[in-house]
Amino acid sequence: MTTTDPTGTDPSLIPLHCLRFEEPGPPRLDELPGGAPAWLVSRHADVRQVLSDPRFGRAQLYAADAPPLSDVPDLVNNPDLMFNQDGPDHLRLRRTLRRAFTPRAVARWRPWIAAIVEQLLDRLEGRSGPVDVVEEFTLPLPVAVISRLMGLDDSARDRMRHWSEHAFSDGSHSGEEVESVLKEFSAFGAELLAERRCAPGDDLISSLVRAADEEGGLPEAQLVSLVCGLVVGGHDSTMTMLGNALLFLLGDRPESWPRIGADGEAAGRVADRLIHLIPLGDDRGTARHASTDVEVGGVTIPAGAVVLADCGAANRDPEVFPRHTLDDLFAPLEAPTLSFGAGAHYCLGAWLARTELQIALHRLAARFPGLHLSEPPDTVVWRTGTTSRSPRRLHVSW
Repeated sequence: MTTTDPTGTDPSLIPLHCLRFEEPGPPRLDELPGGAPAWLVSRHADVRQVLSDPRFGRAQLYAADAPPLSDVPDLVNNPDLMFNQDGPDHLRLRRTLRRAFTPRAVARWRPWIAAIVEQLLDRLEGRSGPVDVVEEFTLPLPVAVISRLMGLDDSARDRMRHWSEHAFSDGSHSGEEVESVLKEFSAFGAELLAERRCAPGDDLISSLVRAADEEGGLPEAQLVSLVCGLVVGGHDSTMTMLGNALLFLLGDRPESWPRIGADGEAAGRVADRLIHLIPLGDDRGTARHASTDVEVGGVTIPAGAVVLADCGAANRDPEVFPRHTLDDLFAPLEAPTLSFGAGAHYCLGAWLARTELQIALHRLAARFPGLHLSEPPDTVVWRTGTTSRSPRRLHVSW
């Protein structure tokens, strides 16, 4: 769980690599943002157990009598979303994408992902003066990648950020506004599925349609939510990771930049370390529901309890990740990161996100070895309004 800054600084203005976490400890009672009780789990072994044990599920979080996880509707808390399904229902949906995001599949995509990176860097090289690297690189790269994978046209690309801002709303948008945007977004997802059923291609949506037909019996609402989740999740997380990584590297660790550009494998280790250490947002953990009494870390969590698995604290557990290597960007991780979750709900796009980050950092550093921030890090304007957070603008020179 993140702690507030002792100087009184608004936590939402603190760079995410500067957030501090309480020391991991035994499970303890805490509460949800609305005040309902919840158990906080923070040690690496305990968080991994909660995320991997099928007795801790997601579906019951949306039962009629469950405490609300959000004050406004959003895509993340849509019960039809694959992430919010459990057991056979979850597996049936997940099987429709089981071959799409494997390491072998992503390895086949590396050449064209690298080509997109180089095209963006060519355009960046033609600019003069301080350039907004968010506008020119960290946003268009993942948008271009997910658009190619899903066969999306330019009109969908233009609306993608608008959809994401409401799909992952942090509560700052009105409920009516979010509902209206999500209704439009769902209509887009349904139309996209219908188009690919009539005229399939070699894109990800067409393969999803074919797999869903083979699986049979999948509710259309769940397929629509899956498509929408791929559209916004497929670019928002990578954009967030890349923007926060550049702020950290150029602002706090500029001495690492030359090595990242000179060595692709080293850039991969840096990508792994940054994914591990820099969270996507300020939330306190991913929620689960205990279907029965379960002992975690020597503490019995009762049936019906909501559990918050604090992956940020678990990723800093000194029992697993020694403090002397925690800040060594080029050191391999001592254990699997929990940034992508664990167990049945492990993030399908993990390998794609890691690949994009590694290629982007390596090639950007190789092409622009003198890249540096044009403004002090503490003047960064943050993109707010969503559950993820990254610089809205990041001006650089070389």
